[in-house]
Amino acid sequence: MKIALGIQYDGTPFSGWQVQPDRPTVQQTLEEALGAFAGIGQPVPTICAGRTDTGVHATGQVVHIEAPVERPMNAWVRGTNSFLPPAVAVRWAKPVPEDFSARFSAIGRTYEYWIVNEPVRVPLLAGRAGWCFRPCDVEKMEEAAAVLLGEHDFTSFRAAECQAKSPVRRIDSIRFTVRGNMIGIRFEANAFLQHMVRNLVGSLVYVGIGKKPVGWLADVLEARNRALAAPTYAPDGLYLVGVNYGEAGDAAGLPRYSPTFMGPF
Repeated sequence: MKIALGIQYDGTPFSGWQVQPDRPTVQQTLEEALGAFAGIGQPVPTICAGRTDTGVHATGQVVHIEAPVERPMNAWVRGTNSFLPPAVAVRWAKPVPEDFSARFSAIGRTYEYWIVNEPVRVPLLAGRAGWCFRPCDVEKMEEAAAVLLGEHDFTSFRAAECQAKSPVRRIDSIRFTVRGNMIGIRFEANAFLQHMVRNLVGSLVYVGIGKKPVGWLADVLEARNRALAAPTYAPDGLYLVGVNYGEAGDAAGLPRYSPTFMGPF
């Protein structure tokens, strides 16, 4: 049986999602816990919807597994969680068709980035949110972000080591919210390039603090030159909050992301 699992994790103690030699990763931690619960003496391989980087969090990661043993769906949740550290949890489990892929069946992914906008850093949010000590004009950030909507070549906002075959992606929505001293930005797209969200956030912050004019972002996008954009923002404030599988996901009963901003709380 193929099973989809919803995974939530604090990315702070991990070197990203993907298994790496001699480094703690979310994938290795989860696969070992699944194997321990199944009692098979080895990890259970997983395929995820999106590989998150070091320090990046997830409230709506989705993986699929080929279940090596038969167990009730609620047992896959509670049983696996008994072998997981506090920073990772399986939130739900659903049977899915054999042709389902957590990665390739996804038609959209949603990330949120949260920024503490205060003159002095907030220790209780360390590792949970990015920080900008200069006041940000959110209206200017929203105005600048409009140019990013639709399908574009996002070369200016991809990591140098990004291995994606094409830099073209489609952003369907960028929404902002302000909660006291917190600024939240939600990005919905068909897919993202490596470091794409953090690079976009860095450039939006440049506009928000007045370091660059609103129209600058359009010039950077058109230039297709990473060197012209702002530095990559910290991973602390980035959350994978949902994966959209369309009608197929609805038919399988897979939860979609929350329609409202979730935040790091």
